[in-house]
Amino acid sequence: MPSYSESTKQLELPSVERVCFATSALFISFIMALGFPVTSCLKVLVSEREGRELLMCVGFLSRLYEGLMSRHVELTPAVVEEDLLRACGKAVGKENRLCYYLGATSDAATKITGEVTRPMSFHLPVNKICERLQKRDSQICELTYEKQVTDLSREGLSKLRVAELKNILNSWGEVCRACIEKSDFISLIQEVATKYSKQTGTDLR
Repeated sequence: MPSYSESTKQLELPSVERVCFATSALFISFIMALGFPVTSCLKVLVSEREGRELLMCVGFLSRLYEGLMSRHVELTPAVVEEDLLRACGKAVGKENRLCYYLGATSDAATKITGEVTRPMSFHLPVNKICERLQKRDSQICELTYEKQVTDLSREGLSKLRVAELKNILNSWGEVCRACIEKSDFISLIQEVATKYSKQTGTDLR
């Protein structure tokens, strides 16, 4: 007869990581089913950890929903539409591109803002709204935030590749058409960074 230790070795018990993940997933689903703001679970679902990108649709719409809930007691499609257009009017870079896909910019070819405003007024979780949007336009959920660069000093920027320097400018809606050398991109970033340092929390020294 096998011993207790030998018997337990034969059992394929789930790892601690698997148990924790499954428990977290069930808990998150429960929280979202109750209609709590999706931002409560955002850090767990799509956190901006090292090497992990945040889906822009989820991030942008979560900020929109959080702002709406802080200013309004009751949401209607019209109220959501007003705030969406206001947010898109200030959006730059890839977020402006997201707004273009939603039809919330003046130059947009099609308008599908109703796919956001109506379900959000019903407090549908943001990730569910983004899933629906993906079915309408797959480009929407291909947009992701670049890993944030917090050190914009000349020394810090010199450690980055040219492609990364371009990404910083693109995220601000800036383009350097006359830039040829790496130093040109660094100079432009430092020139315009003061406009964005407060909202990005970057170090310009």
